[in-house]
Amino acid sequence: MAPDHPPGLDLDRLHALLERERPGLVRGPLTGRLIEGGRSNLTYAVTDGTSRWVVRRPPLGHVLATAHDMRREHRVLSALHPTSVPVPRPVLLCEDEEVLGAPFYVMDFVPGTPYRTADQLAPLGPERTRGAVLSLVDTLVDLHAVDPREVGLDDFGRPEGFLDRQLRRWGKQLAASRSRELPGIDELHAALGRDLPRSPAPTVVHGDYRLDNVLLDDDDRITAVLDWEMSTLGDPLTDLGLLVMYSVPLHLPDSPVSTTASAPGHPEPGELVQRYAARSGRDVSQVAWYTAFAWFKLAVILEGIHYRYTLGQTVGRGFDRIGDLVPVFIEHGLTTLHEGLQEG
Repeated sequence: MAPDHPPGLDLDRLHALLERERPGLVRGPLTGRLIEGGRSNLTYAVTDGTSRWVVRRPPLGHVLATAHDMRREHRVLSALHPTSVPVPRPVLLCEDEEVLGAPFYVMDFVPGTPYRTADQLAPLGPERTRGAVLSLVDTLVDLHAVDPREVGLDDFGRPEGFLDRQLRRWGKQLAASRSRELPGIDELHAALGRDLPRSPAPTVVHGDYRLDNVLLDDDDRITAVLDWEMSTLGDPLTDLGLLVMYSVPLHLPDSPVSTTASAPGHPEPGELVQRYAARSGRDVSQVAWYTAFAWFKLAVILEGIHYRYTLGQTVGRGFDRIGDLVPVFIEHGLTTLHEGLQEG
């Protein structure tokens, strides 16, 4: 299929829909391309030669209705766009599967660069890298400062019992993809369950907050926070724990898991936590638990990818090395949790 007619994107039907629902928006024939880098939902850049938009839809083929909920993503973007949190302006939600074969939404195209690896970040230099990562923390504070009720998201999730449900959910995910011995993972899961923190007041949680899910402009300012498919109402420190986890250098050459933590100038995890605490006013004394939970969650995700690889259900480079990473993440989780308990 030609590059301007990528799979899963019928540009003629999209054009007709936009003409009907947003008259005058589109000024000519549409072309589009798939934006690489997404791990689940498909993202396309679309243009009429003058303006640009982005289309988000679930993967091709059958998916669970709850796994890729376009309505939720569109709703959180619509709620946050008027706030200080930088998100693309939503243009249209379409739940009619006759148009593209699945529900989808359209949003404005926001210029900016995603930095997925330390090698990509390194050319910025230590000072700019440091500023970019610290702005990531500041934007997270801004997100967690949004009052869900004021933006119409007070029913966006079930914050009561959030951590317990998260732990059980990822435990079930582990059971579903367990095909080999994984020393320490049951110990880590059990230890997390014994020491559940008391959650602060719930906020909008991104769910996958890290540097490669934002766009940066040439002045290293965040122009957009992307990939809201895991967002909900819950414990804001889960976002912080994940950000801290991704700020720990793995020191694994040729790792198929991207991290920017080893880039020169990248702030240490402790500085990120202190900045978040100072700007948000939240108690971060239990951050070790949240970081250990992030290591556990990623270990489970990676084990699921490894399991699918052993069944021949994955295609692409690097999948053969995913399984070797799982014990590393388990060990980091156990060490983080034990050190945090000792400090506490």
